[in-house]
Amino acid sequence: MEGIISAVSSSTVIAVAILIGLGGLGIAIGMGLLGGKFLEGVARQPELTGMLRMQMFVVMGLLDAFAVVSVVIGLYFLFAPNPILTAALKAVAAVKGA
Repeated sequence: MEGIISAVSSSTVIAVAILIGLGGLGIAIGMGLLGGKFLEGVARQPELTGMLRMQMFVVMGLLDAFAVVSVVIGLYFLFAPNPILTAALKAVAAVKGA
């Protein structure tokens, strides 16, 4: 029984780490590309700096929102009651009780 609990719990922790890590990596790459394209646009047409800056910050805010949602979902999976663990424990209890 303890083996099932530890296996499901460790798999959950690994899944949360992958979720947050890959989400953060994607956001970092996206922000780097966004900043680079912003600088290219400003270098090409300096008179559009204000408009480009506003659009860049809007998109950067959306990227940050995605990162926050990713972290919140990961923390929910980490600290909420695990439905897979609950089902596994019920199945083990049914087998032991039979």
